[in-house]
Amino acid sequence: MTEFTWEIETMQRDIYPAEAEGGVVTVCWKCTGVDAEKESSYMGVAIFTPDPTAPDYISYDDLTEEDVLGWCFAPDADGVSQVNVAEVEANIQAQMDWFPRTANGVPWS
Repeated sequence: MTEFTWEIETMQRDIYPAEAEGGVVTVCWKCTGVDAEKESSYMGVAIFTPDPTAPDYISYDDLTEEDVLGWCFAPDADGVSQVNVAEVEANIQAQMDWFPRTANGVPWS
């Protein structure tokens, strides 16, 4: 059974103007699948328009990885999230299913 791990690789944030400082605008995420000795990863980018006046706004210094992953997975007003978890995990699984199971050669020189 494949275990999937999600993580945030890096983020880009506003630093100017002062009232927008710390607003995260770009998130680079990574999902890694591991199954026995096979491993595969898939990376992507989520783009945001921060609103420091929103009641649920979290300042940059107070963010956790779980907060940011939550943003990536949360549906927007149209019900679409920045990251389609099922699609990413299926892509990783397909890469792992393709993993070579045979090798060519002879045991002598």
